[in-house]
Amino acid sequence: MAISVSAPAHNCGLTVGIKGRVHRLLIHNVNLIPYPLSFNCNLSSPLYLTPTFSAISASHRASAISNSTESTVVSEETTNVLDDVQVFDLNGQGVPISDLWKDRKAVVAFARHFGCVLCRKRADYLAAEKDKMDAAGVALVLIGPGSVDQARSFSEQTKFKGEVYADPSYRSYDALRFVSGVTTTFTPGAGLKIIQLYMEGYRQDWKLSFEKDTRTRGGWRQGGIIVAGPGKNKITYIHKDKEAGDDPDINEILNACCVQS
Repeated sequence: MAISVSAPAHNCGLTVGIKGRVHRLLIHNVNLIPYPLSFNCNLSSPLYLTPTFSAISASHRASAISNSTESTVVSEETTNVLDDVQVFDLNGQGVPISDLWKDRKAVVAFARHFGCVLCRKRADYLAAEKDKMDAAGVALVLIGPGSVDQARSFSEQTKFKGEVYADPSYRSYDALRFVSGVTTTFTPGAGLKIIQLYMEGYRQDWKLSFEKDTRTRGGWRQGGIIVAGPGKNKITYIHKDKEAGDDPDINEILNACCVQS
C-alpha cells in the first residue's frame, strides 16, 4: 500500500481502516499550502481515512468565552476601537463595523482570508444553522481581511447565505486581538483538517490566496467568531481561533445567539 501526501514539514497521524482492521500511520511532511493534496493507494479493497486529532484540540474549546447573563465579554477599549473600524459590503459601501449589531443580534464570523479552504468550511458550517438564527432574529455575517473584489469572489463561489463584508484595513482583527503567525497556521491539526476537506470536495482559491496583500498580511492571521448586539458595545460571546480551522462547537454559538436566558 502506498500513500502520498504532497507537502513542508509536519508529522501527523491517520487511522486507516482496511478490511475491518485498523492501522495507525505516521505521515511525514504534510504540506499545508501547495496543491493538489493527493493519495495514491494501490489497493483492491476500499481505503477509509480518518484524521486523528491530538488531545490538545479539546483545549481549544477553552478559547470560547460566553456568558449566560449576556454581559459584554470584551473590554470597553475594544468596543470603542471597533466603533471606528469601517468594513465594506459587496457594493463597496463602507459602514462602521459596530453598526452590524447596533440594532440587532448577530453572529459575526471572521475568516483568515477569502481564499482559505478552512474558511469556506466555516461559512457552510454556520450557514447550515441559519434557519435557527433566522427564527431567533439573529443575523449571520462573515468578514474577511482583504478587498471588496475578494469578498465578491468569495460570495459568488460559496453562495454564502449570510452577509459578507471586507475589512481591507485589518483593524477589526487587531482590535479583537486575533492571533497571528506561521506557528498558528502550519499545525498538524490544520493539516489534517485540510486533507479531510479536500476529500469532502472543498478547494482553496489559490488566486485569492496568493494575491500580494493576502500573502503578506492575511495569510498568517487567524480569525474567530463573536455574538454581538443589539447595542454597539454588547459582545456577549467571543471565540478566538488558536490555529487555522479551529471552529468552536456549533452548540456554543447557538446557545449564545439563539437561546433565551
